[in-house]
Amino acid sequence: MAERVLMKGCEAIAEAAVRAGCRFFAGYPITPQNEIPEYMARRLPEVDGQFVQAESEVAAINMVYGNGAGGVRAMTSSSSCGIALKSEGVSYCAMARIPMVYVNVSRGGPGVGTIQPAQQDYLQATKASGNGGFRMRVFAPATVQEAVDMTYAAFDYADKERNPVLILADGVIGSILEPVVLPEQKSEEEVAAIKHSKDEWAAVGHELGKRAWINPGGWDNILYENCNKEADAMYKAWADEAEAELYMVEDAEVVLTAYGISARIAKSAVDALRAEGIKAGLVRAKTVFPFPYQAYDKINYDICKGIVDIEMSIPAQFVEDVQVAVNGRAPITTCLRSAGNMLSKGAIIEAAKEIVK
Repeated sequence: MAERVLMKGCEAIAEAAVRAGCRFFAGYPITPQNEIPEYMARRLPEVDGQFVQAESEVAAINMVYGNGAGGVRAMTSSSSCGIALKSEGVSYCAMARIPMVYVNVSRGGPGVGTIQPAQQDYLQATKASGNGGFRMRVFAPATVQEAVDMTYAAFDYADKERNPVLILADGVIGSILEPVVLPEQKSEEEVAAIKHSKDEWAAVGHELGKRAWINPGGWDNILYENCNKEADAMYKAWADEAEAELYMVEDAEVVLTAYGISARIAKSAVDALRAEGIKAGLVRAKTVFPFPYQAYDKINYDICKGIVDIEMSIPAQFVEDVQVAVNGRAPITTCLRSAGNMLSKGAIIEAAKEIVK
């Protein structure tokens, strides 16, 4: 059996990235994600990787663009307002089809907000990560183990699709200590093979007459419309790969729905409600793009009296996708906190009981 180790969320994310073959990281300090660059500063030199503390978030994302364009598995991280500063560079990566991974350990809003955990970046992550209408896979871990597994897998998705991938976490996941099983570290031979597999398009030096095809700008309307059509087909193909956890929904008279740390609290509320004889269930989105719309078809709407959307955001954001998924088949209410204020299990239980009444 694989050994379990106790790790803080941010450090576990960083270690998972290194084990996945990440060999370049550029970042800039901002709470509550500081432990990711701090860990990378120590860890990357041990595997002949490169760490740069950039002069700004803008500089950091463009350094990631450059290393990704050279075939290196590259990563950055930030929190909320820092992610907003990176958005132009992420857009360039999407347009130029540069694979990269980045992490948002969200803080409370509005604006720069507080350093405590919140989920007020949902719309930014899933609907408007940058200009140009691009999309990307967005994973939403609810445990440190999931954060490890999703980060490790994110690099494979980024390389396969030549597209950015986002890990949408929060201050709880980033700072909590939990036991995790770490994935196997890729050997240097494997890391080199991954890099060389991109030689056809990457800026690695080519023979005379051949060029790397990295195209971040230009004015060819037909070319870019075709690029958009290809991207659209890719995004649509992801729909069947959306992931969700269904917990006791088969006979549920009230269904809770959430993602990330809110879903973790909601799951404990389901157990407490069941102990009181109230048939509660949970739909938890593990990917928030693509959104797991089909998971909501598993709810028995003949007996479900209503759905409670639970999130650490005011106004609610996740609820907009929930409304599309439910499509009027049951009433939806909300249980919300924001600005770094944590949800309580008691408040969720009360919201569920109101539905049952």
